[in-house]
Amino acid sequence: MDKDLMLSLYRDMIRIRRFEEEAARSYTRGKIGGFLHLYIGQEAVAVGAISAVEPTDYIVATYREHGHYLARVGDMNAAMAELFGKVTGCAKGKGGSMHFFDVEKRFLGGHAIVGGHVPIAAGIAFASKYRGEPDVTLCFFGEGTANIGAFHEGMALASLWKLPVVFICENNLYSMGTPLYRTLAVEDVAVRAKGYPMQQEIVNGDDVLEVRDAVRRAAKRARSENLPTLIEAKTYRFRGHSMSDPAKYRTKEEVEEWMKRDPIRILANRIYALGIANEAQLQAIDDEAKREVAEAVKFADESPAPAPATLYEHVYCETAQEEEKVVPLSRRVQAGG
Repeated sequence: MDKDLMLSLYRDMIRIRRFEEEAARSYTRGKIGGFLHLYIGQEAVAVGAISAVEPTDYIVATYREHGHYLARVGDMNAAMAELFGKVTGCAKGKGGSMHFFDVEKRFLGGHAIVGGHVPIAAGIAFASKYRGEPDVTLCFFGEGTANIGAFHEGMALASLWKLPVVFICENNLYSMGTPLYRTLAVEDVAVRAKGYPMQQEIVNGDDVLEVRDAVRRAAKRARSENLPTLIEAKTYRFRGHSMSDPAKYRTKEEVEEWMKRDPIRILANRIYALGIANEAQLQAIDDEAKREVAEAVKFADESPAPAPATLYEHVYCETAQEEEKVVPLSRRVQAGG
């Protein structure tokens, strides 16, 4: 195994874990408003998948996207500042937890509407193919998305038009508070790929190397043959759906059993077994991540909030005055426009 790769994967996963833990603490202190969906327990999926593709490939994710953002962009200051609603955040403090973006690094969201981003990912892949560019799009979503109409539309178009996109279902067993067996008519989400049809693969979402290998194969297929793939990564979130969810629909025993499969612990044990690093060396990586998180909180605290004058920037109407100039819909209808 490549020593630098293994340690890099571990560093990326521990950075996400420590960031999310601090985000939870900051939320309880009132530093973060709105919703906050944590990624704790699922770090192997984002890190494994994104490490398998090129920096020029596109990443599209759901509202549980902090981990994907950190795995691709890595800017913890901009991530924490966005959670705090500060102008130095990755979306200028206007997106919050569910709308992380970095166009330069080709991280295109952060989408709050369940399943709504699947056709968007297909569209991005279509643009790459249309322009003759060798880029692949990774589209992450939870298993609840598999019952949404837009999911089927995006998958069908990707297969019909032979688009270079890899759909990655992070199956954490619960759609908000509803268990999978009550929402899905099939045991595995990946089975649905057969209906389009497209390649499918089921992986252990708690094993970062297994996820990485599967995505490398799918990305190669997408890049060389313009063929989409559906990968189902079976994993588990250790926290509730969001910070407002006490997760009482799960037993303590169930959570404890899944925590034995902590993806960070799995990778650490593999690193020890291969003699790549010892416990003290991994602890040093962890300590550095904690220092980085503390600095990010300080940066976010000291950053200014967006100026009121910027309220209408990056929306359809730049100013209230311009908005008044828009002809009302009722008048356009009456005029036959």
